Amino acid sequence: MEPRVQRPLRGIFWMAVTGLCFVMVTALVKLLHGRVPAAEAAFLRYLLGLVFLIPMWRDLRSANLSGRQIKLFGIRGFVHSLGVILWFFAMTRIPIAEVTAMNYLNPVYVTVLAVFFLGEKLAARRILAIVAALIGAFVILRPGFRELDAGHFAMMGTAMLFAVSYLLAKIFADSVKPAVVVAMLSITVTIGLAPFAVAVWVTPGWWDIFILFCVACFATAGHFTMTLAFAEAPVSVTQPVTFLQLVWSVALGALVFGEGIDIWVILGGTVIVAAVSFISWREAVLRRRITPQIHAPKV
Repeated sequence: MEPRVQRPLRGIFWMAVTGLCFVMVTALVKLLHGRVPAAEAAFLRYLLGLVFLIPMWRDLRSANLSGRQIKLFGIRGFVHSLGVILWFFAMTRIPIAEVTAMNYLNPVYVTVLAVFFLGEKLAARRILAIVAALIGAFVILRPGFRELDAGHFAMMGTAMLFAVSYLLAKIFADSVKPAVVVAMLSITVTIGLAPFAVAVWVTPGWWDIFILFCVACFATAGHFTMTLAFAEAPVSVTQPVTFLQLVWSVALGALVFGEGIDIWVILGGTVIVAAVSFISWREAVLRRRITPQIHAPKV
């Protein structure tokens, strides 16, 4: 079988579309203005998104999962549920640009955790890239120079929890079909979010339900176009395009939500994107696939 022909321009296009989809996710959640509690909003997003699992039903029904795999799926669902709740909470507290920039830290956390849990080794250049990314995070947060909001701490927790979720998925990714992995995440997260949602439940309006359904649509579309981008071009080409998410987030926050443009957020986000792009490029060179590419909120 001949290798797939690479089309860099198509890859760049699809990654740019991916960024727009994920920025729309953040913008739509912002439109809720906290009317629906974070846990409930996250639950409704996943519940409404279950409709997209219909094409995966055949693979899911035929999957012969072991007890260990089911347990790992359950643990991953719980961890991912907490991450999603924190992400929805952060969206109600801090500007879109800061959420986007801090989300870039997720691959850095994965790289570090992979050393302890997957036995991956860190070369000196990757260590320097991680240090650079952390410096970028400090530039964004500027502790000691401004008061940090609970949303900032929530986003740091979100990135860490999503990193754990990714590493758990890697354990069974080679033995379970991708469709089953996606379906099981959606199902377990919906179940995991249910008790948190019930605890803070308020009856949502039809407009809020429509917004959350649109969140599910754009999130699904974003993951699909991201897959197309990876199929058309190497990671080293598509990775830097993710910086456009920050550009669009800054523009959207300023024009639609009246959020100020913070040059430090842009600078810090740029440093993080550059660092993670270098890590991904090195992995492409070494033909390894441990650290995930930057993409937007895994919601």
